[in-house]
Amino acid sequence: MSFRLRVLGLLMLVAMTATAATAWLTLRQANRQVQESVTAGRQEVSRITGDLRAYGVAHATWEGLPPTVSRLAEDTGQRIRVATENGVLLADSDALRGRAPRPVSSQPPVLVDPRPLLRIPAGQLPRTSMKLTATAIAQYRAEAAYAACLTRAGAEVTAWPDDTGVPRIRTERRPEQCQEPTGEPDPRTARDLEAIRTCESERQFVACLQRVFNERVGSAAPPRLEIRLGVRDESPPTLAAAPTVAVAGGVALAAVLGALLLSRAVLRPVRAMTLAAGGLGEGDLGRRVPVSGRDEIAQLGRAFNRMADSIQAGEERQRRLTGDIAHELRTPLANLRGYLEALRDGIVEPTPELLDSLHEEALLQQRIVDDLQVLALAEAGALTYHRARVDLRELLEAAGTAHRAQADAAGVALRLDAPQPVYVVADADRVRQVVGNLVGNALRATAPGGTVTLALVRSGDLAIIQVRDTGKGIPAEDLPQLFNRFWRADAARGRATGGSGLGLSIARQIVTDHQGTIDVESTVGVGTTFTVALSTARPRADAEAEAD
Repeated sequence: MSFRLRVLGLLMLVAMTATAATAWLTLRQANRQVQESVTAGRQEVSRITGDLRAYGVAHATWEGLPPTVSRLAEDTGQRIRVATENGVLLADSDALRGRAPRPVSSQPPVLVDPRPLLRIPAGQLPRTSMKLTATAIAQYRAEAAYAACLTRAGAEVTAWPDDTGVPRIRTERRPEQCQEPTGEPDPRTARDLEAIRTCESERQFVACLQRVFNERVGSAAPPRLEIRLGVRDESPPTLAAAPTVAVAGGVALAAVLGALLLSRAVLRPVRAMTLAAGGLGEGDLGRRVPVSGRDEIAQLGRAFNRMADSIQAGEERQRRLTGDIAHELRTPLANLRGYLEALRDGIVEPTPELLDSLHEEALLQQRIVDDLQVLALAEAGALTYHRARVDLRELLEAAGTAHRAQADAAGVALRLDAPQPVYVVADADRVRQVVGNLVGNALRATAPGGTVTLALVRSGDLAIIQVRDTGKGIPAEDLPQLFNRFWRADAARGRATGGSGLGLSIARQIVTDHQGTIDVESTVGVGTTFTVALSTARPRADAEAEAD
């Protein structure tokens, strides 16, 4: 996977994890605290109302209530304001604490009714459960309320006077005990319909009795209370900070660990390349970096190793070149020095033949130096080329003419196979130098009676020059070294084969500078073929040249 994609994926993972964790924590914390707040609020309201109602039931008055309100406010942390339904203030927790009363909350007040709830045995008409007063008026009021209640409940009411003439109430029909139908009641069935009607009648009857009870005890029981809890515009409870900080710290730790892993993945190969580069700078050309994967860091490591290989190969070529130059110059210079010292000491006579030999040796050393300079300029891209339209057939004819005497002296037939002219845009002198080097090598490698052929053909947009000989050939293992500097097929490195060992290196560089290629094929005992391919000139230029 690409390093960029890995970084993007890791950052997205960290961001998504942080967002999801924060959202989950906030939602969970908010839900829990809301639930806890609602539950605690309900419990506090239930406790406050329960204690105040218990006080009213036990004392039958609200006198002495402030201590209870103060205790409840302290236990629950609520601001409590207690007043009657008529607006009479009974107690305020703020005032009890010695502070100015704050505005009450806008929430509706909670009602507390201290009157007891009437308990009626299920399925029974609680006629006997109603306590009659001693006076006839109270008896009549109770009986009248009872009769109205029975009538509203649908019972058949009968009355008879007692000893005081106050009517006594009696019902002939007793409502059946309410039994809810099992499962979901179906109003379409007669049984379920009757059960629903019976339960409804009994509920109305119980409600009627409770209302009568409340009306009778109302004058004796303390009034209902209105309880207001809280303060207006009170700040809501905030989320707990500890869990949020813990998760934020966990997310930050995960981000730091991710960054550490990422930095380790990035910095480890960078550190290795830094050490390897330092080693290269100190001369350790064998230093390389381990490479794995196919991301950008791995590509950088491979590029570094290729660079190190190139530097090492260049250093080795430079060392070999220095050794080859020393080897090539040492022997002839030693010979020149020996002859010059002998001439100075009068040991050898300065004959014309000796002077010609010394002059030829000096020219050879000058040629080597000139070839080295040309090769250095060519490899540095500083060799000057004068490009023009060149007819390669004429160029090959000129090369054959120049080497005709050498071929005749070696007993080798030199032939030209160029049926038609082929034009290229090139430096004619440099291309002639390449062809001359190839022809000279071919003549030296061909035994008397052999043949050297200069061939020219056009293949598409390429001009193909071939120099073929019927010489002894070159072994396959020597072909990769053929274009190296100072390399000769002669293992003794003598001059029997001639040349400085730089001609093929120069030829390859010149052809390369012309955006061409040079290849060699050879079979031992059969011969060798050098092939030079150059781009042809534009067709219009060819037509104009042929017309001329």
